[in-house]
Amino acid sequence: MAKDKSVFVCNSCGYESPKWLGKCPACNEWNTFYEEKLAKSASSNKYEKKKEVKPLMLNELVGQGVSRNSTGFSELDRVLGGGLVNGSLVLLGGEPGIGKSTLILQICDKIGGEGKVLYVSGEESAEQIKLRADRLGIKNKDIMFLGETDISLIEEALININPKLVIIDSIQTMYSDEITSAPGSVSQVREITSKIMRICKQNSITTIIIGHVTKEGNIAGPRVLEHMVDTVLYLEGERYFSYRILRGVKNRFGSTNEIGMFEMVDKGMQEIENPSSILISEREDNPAGSVIIATMEGTRPLLIEVQSLTTPSIFGMPRRTANGIDYNRLTLLMAVIEKKAGLMLGNQDAYINVVGGIKVNEPAIDLGIVLAVASSFKNIPIPKETVAIGEVRANRRSKKCQFNRKKNKRSGKIRV
Repeated sequence: MAKDKSVFVCNSCGYESPKWLGKCPACNEWNTFYEEKLAKSASSNKYEKKKEVKPLMLNELVGQGVSRNSTGFSELDRVLGGGLVNGSLVLLGGEPGIGKSTLILQICDKIGGEGKVLYVSGEESAEQIKLRADRLGIKNKDIMFLGETDISLIEEALININPKLVIIDSIQTMYSDEITSAPGSVSQVREITSKIMRICKQNSITTIIIGHVTKEGNIAGPRVLEHMVDTVLYLEGERYFSYRILRGVKNRFGSTNEIGMFEMVDKGMQEIENPSSILISEREDNPAGSVIIATMEGTRPLLIEVQSLTTPSIFGMPRRTANGIDYNRLTLLMAVIEKKAGLMLGNQDAYINVVGGIKVNEPAIDLGIVLAVASSFKNIPIPKETVAIGEVRANRRSKKCQFNRKKNKRSGKIRV
């Protein structure tokens, strides 16, 4: 009797190995290898006549236009490139409790009227979905619910119902009897996504898949999952802030430079038409250490307030706290301030906060951080009409800056 062959697969990146390994050589993760049985392939007849494949001339092909359906959210349509494409496969990821299921349920309500919507959930029961629908005021009568995790039963329901939109919540809870590994493993996620994609492409069914994220912020499962789908969206935001950013990482039918701004309220996700109005707090008193910066999120310019606070340190090692910006960037900018501007901050605790819980990584915010720290240290307010834009470099001298060796004095001005 022939022995069944098996392979060990990394649950983080999908790396395969003939034997078990404690550490994955591809992603450097520990204890992520799981044993999976290899399916026996049917013996093929080598004398069987294969299908003849003939290549086509690309210039002779006639391109077809892309048909889109509006989601009811202009912010989401902007990220998708104009709406949901018929037969497309969309992957939505985000941290637990960020509002993925809430946003998806609102999309099901707004996109109704054009056909049936099938909501497949492997995590929540029908009663839980109904409670959320009542809280959000969902009134679409074409929404159907299926609480199932077996992909064979889901495939049968898709063929019988033939809905306009399908929601899979979430892909890590689905499983197939043909694979012996546990739900959420690399083989399960890859096989289930392949089956869903085949059904939806053949029947022109738009599908939205909800995926979990890891502690690093990436979608859990193999990277092949993001390669198989048409669009990958990330819903970002802080747990204790009500503002959310929908960012497109991959989009075969549009640009990935657009973002959508939402606010989580008691009635669900609400669009924010002017994000700058909520990212700038009330500044009537104009305190020291506050400055307005300009940044680009996608193709949309945003005005954001940066707040800084410097206090004398009572410990030997001063503290540096950054909320919304990179910590290493803050320490570098403070070193530039001490070296170039002569502000002695070695005995000062520095705290930087970006209003609204938004994370900004653009180099053009360097000048705003420098001005905010200097304003708080000198206790000199910055005028309200000032907007700071510029990158600060540590070891670069302007052409107008010259060194006088005889007098040992620096003349000219250093431009930031």
